[in-house]
Amino acid sequence: ELDLHNFSPKEIKPLLSAYIDECLRAGILRMRIVHGKGKGVNRRQVQSFLAKDPRVDSFRLGGQGEGSWGATIVILKSL
Repeated sequence: ELDLHNFSPKEIKPLLSAYIDECLRAGILRMRIVHGKGKGVNRRQVQSFLAKDPRVDSFRLGGQGEGSWGATIVILKSL
């Protein structure tokens, strides 16, 4: 799980990239990114990044018990 509440918007892309690298190194293929509900700025930035990253298989908003629209669930491609 990566909680982005304490990070500024300009830190999000490099942080996501590094976090994906570490998850893949550790064999973790499912991530939860907590971006908060707010106005949706961080959510849009996170999902825009994920949509372009070739290491990402799929992503969706969190469901009940996963953070709802305040979190994004990510499935990474196995190496």
